[in-house]
Amino acid sequence: MRSGVIAEKVGMMSLFQDNGTQVPVTVLKVDSTVVDVRTKERDGYTAVQLGSGKAKTKNVAKPQLGHFAKAKVEPKKTLIEFRVTEDCVIPVGSELSASHFVVGQKVDVSGVSIGKGYAGVMKKYHFGGDCASHGVSRTHRSGGSTGQREWPGKVFKNLKMPGQMGNYQTTVQNLEVVAIDEARNLVMVKGSVPGFDSAIVTITDAVKVSKQVGLPMPAGLKAQAEVATEVVETPAESTEVKE
Repeated sequence: MRSGVIAEKVGMMSLFQDNGTQVPVTVLKVDSTVVDVRTKERDGYTAVQLGSGKAKTKNVAKPQLGHFAKAKVEPKKTLIEFRVTEDCVIPVGSELSASHFVVGQKVDVSGVSIGKGYAGVMKKYHFGGDCASHGVSRTHRSGGSTGQREWPGKVFKNLKMPGQMGNYQTTVQNLEVVAIDEARNLVMVKGSVPGFDSAIVTITDAVKVSKQVGLPMPAGLKAQAEVATEVVETPAESTEVKE
């Protein structure tokens, strides 16, 4: 099981495929640095701790500054752990890149959905509402009865009722990776993902899709991506005839 990455939601755009099909995509900018590694011997489980964003030193507590200094990385705004198998542990200080994913792969994207404030049941859960005639007064958009008779005589938990809409952790599964821009560290996935523009999200391999081939192991690192994109120039052979 590979590690996920932390990314910033840049926004949405359209891409055109070779056959002319227009595909709506969300652009995600990968920004992930390995800050710590959890081992089974020391912590009881295996995981990697990734950091994202730059934090001002004055806003970071001293214990956390020591944590970053030990890893020899600058202070990060966000820290998130990803469970991994022992063969997918990444060295501390490594930077993950967009090459961690491949085109055509399925991924899961998690984030905090956009908050929409207090909403009724018609907007929040798509209730049909009450009748608009036949003596109905002031209850056109109500949720109807919420209780029962003498038994059980209570309102059950998790009943769909008016309340806050949005602003909760959610995951969109099985999104397809349409394109990757390694130079700018961008991953473009088909469809929408939770959160507003510039929100922090996590991208992981799809848990409901098994045996995805061609994935970098243990991870796609930034240094590897830079080496792969370098153009090596070889000097031209001399054509002079030696006497």
